Amino acid sequence: MKLQQITLAAALAFAVGAPALAAVTAEEARQIGTTLTEFGAIRAGNAEGTIPPYTGGYRGTPAGFKPDSGLWVDPFESDKPLFRIDARNMAQYDKFLSEGQKALLKANPTTYYLDIYPSRRTVAFPDFVLQNSVRNATTCKIGADNLSIDAGCAGGFPFPIPKSGFEAMWNQLVGYRGHNLTTTSANRSWVIDTSGKPTLTAQQATALEIPYYQVAMPDRDTTISLRTYSYTTAPARSAGAMSGLIDNIDQAGKGRRAWSYTPGQRRVKLSPEFAYDTPVASQGGVTLFDELFIFSGKMDRFDFKLSGRKEMFIPYNSYKGTFFCSSEQAIMPKHANPECERWELHRVWVIEATLKPGMRHAYSKRTYYFDEDQTGAGLYDAWDQNGTLYRSIFNGWTQLYDKMQPSANRTVIYDFNKGNYAYVNDVAIGGYRVVAPRPDREMAPEATVARETQR
Repeated sequence: MKLQQITLAAALAFAVGAPALAAVTAEEARQIGTTLTEFGAIRAGNAEGTIPPYTGGYRGTPAGFKPDSGLWVDPFESDKPLFRIDARNMAQYDKFLSEGQKALLKANPTTYYLDIYPSRRTVAFPDFVLQNSVRNATTCKIGADNLSIDAGCAGGFPFPIPKSGFEAMWNQLVGYRGHNLTTTSANRSWVIDTSGKPTLTAQQATALEIPYYQVAMPDRDTTISLRTYSYTTAPARSAGAMSGLIDNIDQAGKGRRAWSYTPGQRRVKLSPEFAYDTPVASQGGVTLFDELFIFSGKMDRFDFKLSGRKEMFIPYNSYKGTFFCSSEQAIMPKHANPECERWELHRVWVIEATLKPGMRHAYSKRTYYFDEDQTGAGLYDAWDQNGTLYRSIFNGWTQLYDKMQPSANRTVIYDFNKGNYAYVNDVAIGGYRVVAPRPDREMAPEATVARETQR
């Protein structure tokens, strides 16, 4: 019997023997690994055949791919669009579009469109992630305040069968982005103003890791859900500045530890303001800190309601846009270049977030659409206090196939209030590097600053 089957059997035995502790019922748990994937997606395609069944993801090596080059060749480069959606025919596809997509199409009837490609469920996860996700289906628990999950959940998606919006959001917060360190040498962010002029707001060397998945490493703190830092190399006025975020699976206790370093002060300082609706300066203020990775940080200001699944066109298999569209090609005056985008029909989890009474935030309501295959791809809409659509995010994704690692990237943020947009995670120069994790002590803020500023 395969280890995966053994893990599932053990999980089912736990569910039957101790129902009071089970996150899902034994009947529901039996779907994991059968009608549902180990990470909770519906394994079958849709009735129309426009969404294929999940068969394990893409595990090949396309011609022309050079390992460790930082760039991943598009395995589906020969695909042709099935059809195009623009302002003239968008009503025909209304139920598959977000409010942000519809607003952008209406505002740019002659220049913006969505080319819809064949849907390919490309994501593939390492065996240990699948096995731990199966275990978590019946054992992982969320805290009474929804702001924490069990330390024993580490190593897999905590809630393959989410029962609430908070559980679905935890799957996003600790989504698998590899168990190594993913770095960039020239991660660029641009803001395009209302006149169509692009401004480089930051070029940074970055590093990201998810210690939550580093369960095989001795003495690793797997209660850390995310650790990332950036070192600014341009523009000149900001060069040498650094910042970092360390998030924890206990948001109510340890919470977020944010820090910053400025060359003029020559010291590392805590930056608790790097949270909630504080604008991200390196992204021109178009993005808020709790919009990084579509959502990051503490979930205490909103109520999150799970509205189920639906089919939507989302940015997917974004190899061309991520690695092979230069900023000169990708950036247009009012929106990103649709020639650099690939849209596919996929099922998504829909989560509605409503601001709690008495809480302060720039938004009154937010809607998240996360790919059910847990890639990190998705869409997001936010409304201001008057109920007017404020911002939308299109978050593309690629599979780093030789690393068996999903990489959610190529993020475009549209601000419908100001009429501008941001194009971030532009890694066309240098791409991504996946390297062995550094020891915890070498990822501390002081050690990180010392290393980066001396290179």
